[in-house]
Amino acid sequence: MARANFEPYGRDFPGGRATGRFCNGRLSSDFTSEAYGLKPTVPAYLDPSYNISDFATGVCFASAGTGYDNSTADVLGVIPLWKEVEYFKEYQRNLSAYLGHRRAAKIIRESLYIVSIGTNDFLENYYTLPDRRSQFSISQYQDFLVEIAEVFLKDIYRLGARKMSFTGISPMGCLPLERVTNLDDPFSCARSYNDLAVDFNGRLRRLVTKLNRELTGIKIYFANPYDIMWDIVTKPNLYGLEISSSACCGTGLFEMGFLCGQDNPLTCSDANKFVFWDAFHPTERTNQIVSDHFFKHLKNLFH
Repeated sequence: MARANFEPYGRDFPGGRATGRFCNGRLSSDFTSEAYGLKPTVPAYLDPSYNISDFATGVCFASAGTGYDNSTADVLGVIPLWKEVEYFKEYQRNLSAYLGHRRAAKIIRESLYIVSIGTNDFLENYYTLPDRRSQFSISQYQDFLVEIAEVFLKDIYRLGARKMSFTGISPMGCLPLERVTNLDDPFSCARSYNDLAVDFNGRLRRLVTKLNRELTGIKIYFANPYDIMWDIVTKPNLYGLEISSSACCGTGLFEMGFLCGQDNPLTCSDANKFVFWDAFHPTERTNQIVSDHFFKHLKNLFH
């Protein structure tokens, strides 16, 4: 179900191609790659039109709709986090075969690992389906996710990762879809979801502090997107944007994925005026603003 490989997704991407990115154009990780003087877009590992020579300067293992929790990946039948780690191992073997062990090991050690995950665990899984809610209180579920995050970060550390930008979660109560379904105060940001994001980010920050202390040679930057996204959503004009309460695609209230198809006559003509592209994902312009915000810190930490 979680597909975005059709128009109008990708309409502002180089070549106007829909690549599976849930966006009209590029993602923050693409802009970060470009800012470091690497490729302007990071190729997806499973895209058959690329090979190991393309992946030597950057590669993406992410899967739309997944989460820390394996059961989140099951909701839409997407790639779970553990499988992404398996692909990373496979990539390392292929890179060693392509460049030789020493050069491959240097690339693995010197690369910046961008991790951005977690919103789906809450909105697509915990608050939508009954299973996890019957097993965990929301506080217990956060602890459960943080434990998975710790295992994941230690796994990629053991596989050679040393420089990481670990992203928290944004004010998810301000996503257009959550505003529409906010029965307490329709079309306003859902405060309970925003409070949860603040709480969860605090737990992730403590995890990052702990791992930076414990793991020799590691440097994890905690990229907390909450404040910058809150600023963009509440004061879009400061960033050259106009509309933050609804998205560009369709009515801008609930469409994403297949509902955001090329036949939808309501889709906006200029996505650069909008904070959100579909009901759940930012526009390319927002991604660039967020990437620029974090890159100031990243370039000082990771040369």
